[in-house]
Amino acid sequence: MTTLTLTKHHGLGNDFLVLFDPPDVDHALLATQLCNRHTGLGADGLLLAHDAEGYAAKMTLYNADGSRAEMSGNGIRCFAQAVAARRGDLGPQLILTDAGDRVVVLASTDDEHTILAQVEMGEVGVIDEPLGWAALACHPDRPVAHLTMGNPHSIVGVDEVAVVDLADLGGKVPHVNLEIVEPGPESNAITMRVHERGAGITFACGTGACASAYAAAQWGLATPIDGEVVVHMDGGSAIVRFSPETPTFAVLTGPATHIATIQVPLQ
Repeated sequence: MTTLTLTKHHGLGNDFLVLFDPPDVDHALLATQLCNRHTGLGADGLLLAHDAEGYAAKMTLYNADGSRAEMSGNGIRCFAQAVAARRGDLGPQLILTDAGDRVVVLASTDDEHTILAQVEMGEVGVIDEPLGWAALACHPDRPVAHLTMGNPHSIVGVDEVAVVDLADLGGKVPHVNLEIVEPGPESNAITMRVHERGAGITFACGTGACASAYAAAQWGLATPIDGEVVVHMDGGSAIVRFSPETPTFAVLTGPATHIATIQVPLQ
């Protein structure tokens, strides 16, 4: 019987399994089996690592439901931590993803299981309103943005994220990542909750943090300090930076924590 060796990590509570040199099986099915929180190991997604010439590694992401996603800001930090452990150094990494090249710079922390990672997340772009958006019945005066970070996001400004039925709203547009944001509590910060495509409500979303920070700054909900917006999420906080020279290019900084190394038989 084939045994798989995986590592489990989380970025602000958004958890992932990392598997190097995956076997030639149905990877979507493998993701649903391994990510199941009752009958598997449990995770929001499965990250597959492949060798790629000129890169530290190639990252392929499958959501917990088996769907494939282009990119994950928390996931790539977890992926980079696994790559660093495998090669034995914290040097910069160029990672190939379905959304293109991403540069990750790592730093150690006081916790031997946690690293801090800065990821060049790429350009924020505008996309069309997703199919079925009208079902959310947003008030016309409410700020709304539909953006891409290599994957699709719809961001809605609200008065208080805690009182919104996010599961209901996210279920109306399951093919997009839905973020709700409120200003503060600091002047350069927003508070965000997310319903992720393929995973449901998660503790954090890195690409969503970038898209939401950009939208919030455009709306005036947050005033960046030195180009930085702090994004508070259920699992913790990340920093998104936009420089004056590249005002639509997002750089995301946040932690990644190694939880466990696990061996599991391939069923």
